[in-house]
Amino acid sequence: MEIEIYADVICPWCYIGKRRLDAALATYPGEVTVRYRPFQLDPSPVPEPLPLVEALAAKFGGPERARQMVDHVTQVAASDGLQLDYGRAVIANTFDAHRLVSYASDHGRAAEMVEALYQAHFTQGVDVGSREALATIAGEIGLDAADARRFLDSDERSADVAAQLATARDLGISSVPTFILAGKYAVSGAQDTQTLLAALTEVEQREAAAHSH
Repeated sequence: MEIEIYADVICPWCYIGKRRLDAALATYPGEVTVRYRPFQLDPSPVPEPLPLVEALAAKFGGPERARQMVDHVTQVAASDGLQLDYGRAVIANTFDAHRLVSYASDHGRAAEMVEALYQAHFTQGVDVGSREALATIAGEIGLDAADARRFLDSDERSADVAAQLATARDLGISSVPTFILAGKYAVSGAQDTQTLLAALTEVEQREAAAHSH
């Protein structure tokens, strides 16, 4: 079964959702291929990497509201074994990060790249909008950093990523993470591991029934 994950690397619920899916797949007996699909929470350009908490305060009506949101998601993440350091995180446009995931998938390293990007953004305070930083992350997971930088400085995959972002819009995906199972069943949000397991099992049964007729 193919699982497509529409997600953004600066989305905390996507990070939590990936961790829960990983946990579900660890106990799921079926054959699964995971594909990472791009989504941008905010496609607007980011002229400079401002602190994320400031940006959230501006977007959601003040520092108090932003702090509540941050505290809530940080607690949820912690219960899934993820450490989010919002004090260090900076805002970034993720278009190049999504291109880099596509590059990594050519080398069979998409899952590691996605994980490394989440960690860079949420725990290390790295600007994942910076091509220099992105190339460094590529090197850290065992890819050729210089080649990754060459790729990022070109316009390779730009049209491809833009087309995939358009596909997400066409599918009506407005919140992430969204998991698409077997190309037709959508599961939206960072569902808990048991819910994801149940969805996988149900889709596998439906697909088996459909193919047996």
